[in-house]
Amino acid sequence: MLLDLALWLATPAPWRHRRLGYVRESVLLSGRAWRCRRAWAPHAARSREAVLRACADLARRREAVVLGSGPLADVPLRELAAAFERVVLVDAVHPLSARLAARRLGNVRLVTADLTGAGDPVGALCGSADLTVSANLLTQLPVVPVDGYEARGLPVPERLGAEIVAAHLAALGRLAGRVCLVTDTEQREEDRAGRVTDRLDLLFGVRLPSAPLSWDWELAPFGETARHRRLVHSVRAYPDWAAAQGGPSLP
Repeated sequence: MLLDLALWLATPAPWRHRRLGYVRESVLLSGRAWRCRRAWAPHAARSREAVLRACADLARRREAVVLGSGPLADVPLRELAAAFERVVLVDAVHPLSARLAARRLGNVRLVTADLTGAGDPVGALCGSADLTVSANLLTQLPVVPVDGYEARGLPVPERLGAEIVAAHLAALGRLAGRVCLVTDTEQREEDRAGRVTDRLDLLFGVRLPSAPLSWDWELAPFGETARHRRLVHSVRAYPDWAAAQGGPSLP
């Protein structure tokens, strides 16, 4: 608790983002990422591989934008910085570890932005990008808005989560450059016998096309949230989102 408080105080962020809970979510995510780093390693590696696959055949490499860059565990930052003239990391909060990593590379810039905000922040940030990466961000976008309603004791609008998810996918679809989408889609709770005891649709009913890459992410190993339960997320990756057949649709 004291470490979390220290990180909350030390993490640079606009006051609005602190008030809305983005810094708190970032601190909690960083803490879990550290505790579960061994369990998360295969997921992080496959996410990085998907991003590198997305840019392998790009003829023009002026700018790459990473949406939801976070602590950078799933972002091949050094490789992107070497391949592109400039790299832009976008998130509501940039942890200290990410700031230090970006500082070591001369062509990396940090942009602090609320990607659930009004208008089309994705279009404004990525309109000139040759590569845009949505890095395990999609299912995180509804978290703070939904928590905000619950914290105030207000009913959550029925379609809020689905509308946020669909809006992000639509914004990605309007971009002219290559888009790489990596996202979890479903959470499974499993017991030690391997039985699924609960399921949660992380996309709020929004459907995605079949993906060329998919894997399981052990988000919370046994003992992280419960002694005899673990949480596993299903992940899909689209190195070329525009090439995916079909598209997102609200239920």
